Amino acid sequence: MNISSLMAISPLDGRYNEKLDCTRPIFSEYGLMKFRVTVEIRWLQMLSEHAHLPELPRFNHHANDILNSIIEDFSEQDAIRIKHIESGINHDVKAVEYFIRERIENNKELAAIIPFIHFGCTSEDINNLSYGLMLHAARQQCILPAIDELIMTLRHIAHEHANLGMLSRTHGQAATPTTVGKEISNFVYRLQRQKEQIISAPILGKMNGASGNYNAFISTYPDVDWQAISKNFVCRLGLQWNPYTTQIEPHDYMAEFFNTIARINTILIDLNRDMWGYISLHYFKLKSFNHEVGSSTMPHKVNPIDFENAEGNLGIANALLEHMATKLPISRWQRDLSDSTVLRNIGCAIGYAVLAYQSTCKGLNKVTPNAEILAADLDHHWEILAEPIQMMLRRFGVDQAYEKLKSFSRGHKITKKLLHDFIGELPLSKEIKDKLYQLTPSNYLGCAEDLAKRI
Repeated sequence: MNISSLMAISPLDGRYNEKLDCTRPIFSEYGLMKFRVTVEIRWLQMLSEHAHLPELPRFNHHANDILNSIIEDFSEQDAIRIKHIESGINHDVKAVEYFIRERIENNKELAAIIPFIHFGCTSEDINNLSYGLMLHAARQQCILPAIDELIMTLRHIAHEHANLGMLSRTHGQAATPTTVGKEISNFVYRLQRQKEQIISAPILGKMNGASGNYNAFISTYPDVDWQAISKNFVCRLGLQWNPYTTQIEPHDYMAEFFNTIARINTILIDLNRDMWGYISLHYFKLKSFNHEVGSSTMPHKVNPIDFENAEGNLGIANALLEHMATKLPISRWQRDLSDSTVLRNIGCAIGYAVLAYQSTCKGLNKVTPNAEILAADLDHHWEILAEPIQMMLRRFGVDQAYEKLKSFSRGHKITKKLLHDFIGELPLSKEIKDKLYQLTPSNYLGCAEDLAKRI
């Protein structure tokens, strides 16, 4: 860790700096600047393609290559230059416009069209599309790969331990058995559903001026179909066009996007807490590494720290995501600036989430089921077979089936012998009794194995 990391206020840029390389180029101020430069240049290039803007001729290949290179070669030095311009004019978006001017003013063809940089745009035309591109990039490069790795890891565990019996604990009490694989497969399915919602979540954008009515565009070129140009531009960026906005895109899609990520995080909090509990019951063993210290004072300990860290970071992520989901869709009248500082924290929310996804995966890869303890726990709870016995009594019309098993099993220590003695006294055929004798806590698993293998 370097000195600058040690002096960071946020642990994302300090302690966890090296774990978030995928998010930094997207969500940093450098990333926002690059997306703004991209939107400004792509808008200029699109305007040059339009036949009804005679003052803006179509760019030749050389001009387009210069413009494309400003995006493709955008560097930290370029970002520093934009910050320097901003320090003099006190406007971050206008600084991007002036930066592009500087980069093209020495080219004769491009210098002539400098007045068309940022043509007709309000700052929010650039900002909303930049944040849209930011989320689009984060979804593809950070969020989905991390979720895919989680699902793959969990699916492997589900398949590998599909038939490994485990005592369920509904309300914390011994209940109908399941398998390790089936319990893990539940989380695979839940995450798969939310992943599909992340993939299909629309990311909206607008390019329609200071109040969403194309006023400046139409007053300058009244015969141009600016709504069609706006739609085409937004869609070419890979976003979905929003035709109805004020000065800002209202961020409703962001609320939907963030709520979906928050649901994923909530599912993972559930998973991490379950794993923590299973480890405390010794259902899972933590792998120990000689170089690691579990406790500063208790040498024997190996702690479930990855699951604990993940739970904590998921909580922080959700606190930010939930605030953004409720705050961002609200703006006084046609625009206020209260969303601006909130938007700059998107990277923090996603960063904490991605960090937690990594920790969860790491934790899962450091545990293995304790088959011996799992089997012993099942064998210690023969009372759980009260359920199938009373269901068989119901099938054959035996009166008070539930009540008979309740009286027999509740509050009593039930052993295999006591259970078999009870079965022997039931008014059932020998064939049915023999089936009940074959039941054990370890084989009363329903279709858990099949469900786990099919996920």
